Amino acid sequence: MKLFNILLSLLFVLFAYFQYNDPDPWLWITIYLFVAVISALSAAGKFLTWLIRAGILGCIIGMGMLLPDFIDWITNGAESITETMKTEKPHIELTREFLGLLICALVLFFHHWQAGRVKQ
Repeated sequence: MKLFNILLSLLFVLFAYFQYNDPDPWLWITIYLFVAVISALSAAGKFLTWLIRAGILGCIIGMGMLLPDFIDWITNGAESITETMKTEKPHIELTREFLGLLICALVLFFHHWQAGRVKQ
């Protein structure tokens, strides 16, 4: 698990790096670096469950705010969100953000699960 957590940490640092040209880069850089730090701490065997839970809650709140746009994307045929990095349609960027938060939440749930296994 240690190697997997290190890889997750490096992956999220990379995600943060690629946010420099996003319309709201500091928000996404902060979010992705948060998950990278949690992953690095998990690799070191340190599980701050309160911080992991706060991150999960933040992801769920953010996903809730973006859910209408995600549903709009699906109901309008789920057009490609990867054809171009420049989007003329706001729901495409918001769908990407929803999916980014979903990935973050899944990783944070994984670390929360790990924390529970370590304490047993």
